[in-house]
Amino acid sequence: MTPLQVAMEALDKQEKALEAIAKQTFQDLNTVAGSERLAKWKTATATLLKQLVGDRVANQFSLAKPGPSFTNDLVEEFEGDVEVYRAALRTARKSVQAQVSAAPPA
Repeated sequence: MTPLQVAMEALDKQEKALEAIAKQTFQDLNTVAGSERLAKWKTATATLLKQLVGDRVANQFSLAKPGPSFTNDLVEEFEGDVEVYRAALRTARKSVQAQVSAAPPA
């Protein structure tokens, strides 16, 4: 298995972890704890990306930040934050897939 394939599997794992954080937060309605878990997840994901595919993809992922929210619904705001990171993961996945398809066959 190539390092980039390992990276794709790691992205799958991180996506599942993100969904687990979102599910837990929506169940217990504790957005403060959910936001803390989300911050730890983002740091771990950026570190993992840096180790597996390099600085460019990791930095691109790290720059993903939720924008301002104009709602008084904390769960809705949290859901928006999660969506930002889902999109960042999709972008990272596309970058890794591009590297995998551009890599010469082993």
